Amino acid sequence: MYSLPLMSTHMMRVSALAALLRTGARHTSFVEDEVLGLPELIEPGAVCLDIGGEYGLYAWSLASLVGRDGAVHCVEPQPGLSSALKRHAWYLGARNVTVHKLALSDHAGAGHLLQPRRTGLPVHGRTFLSDGTNGLGSNDEFASHRDITVTVDTLDSFVDTLGLDRLDFIKADIEGAEARLLAGGEQTLRRLKPTLLLELEDRHLDRFDTTVEAIVEWLAGVGYAPFHWEPATSAGGDGSWQPGVLDRNVLFRFAD
Repeated sequence: MYSLPLMSTHMMRVSALAALLRTGARHTSFVEDEVLGLPELIEPGAVCLDIGGEYGLYAWSLASLVGRDGAVHCVEPQPGLSSALKRHAWYLGARNVTVHKLALSDHAGAGHLLQPRRTGLPVHGRTFLSDGTNGLGSNDEFASHRDITVTVDTLDSFVDTLGLDRLDFIKADIEGAEARLLAGGEQTLRRLKPTLLLELEDRHLDRFDTTVEAIVEWLAGVGYAPFHWEPATSAGGDGSWQPGVLDRNVLFRFAD
């Protein structure tokens, strides 16, 4: 776990980067459209988890929205990425961001990531926690993978360790292991009722023997309803969250 020291100008650079990411979401495919919908979901002082933080495209937007009194816990088990997140957070002065080098699943202990390689370079965005899977699944397209030993925890245990009595939002992009993350965090979901933004694609979920439909059904049993981001069809707006499942990023809100 890595925490940042106090830096008096920490929000200035974070806010500038968040604005750049919003522009990227409007005009490029590198930043997901759903970044534009975060202001509707996140208030100042909120506590958020970014699980599968990768390059921080969500973490920096969340850090800007939660402000000085909020907190973003960025969970990234890949060694190179977690180190880069720490360096970038230091440079930005994002003292409301804490980087955790671990994976979250339905068990605690040691685990293994499979990190695919393309032309000898790591493909970070397709790395997955491989323990107990039924093969490479959607990663069959890659000729080789690097095996990385990592520390694994459950969401429930992680939240207890942090001592959180508030959790407003969880974003998770972990290449098919989302169902295991949820299974290891059921008590947290029922107790704290965070809004969830999950990347769900059957092509990745298949190696974990589950489907988008099964996860939507499981979350409905806990009390969550699905939504998707609908981009604006005309100038003057970014879009809105609409009921139902569409595409790969699904928002779940607890149905009061």
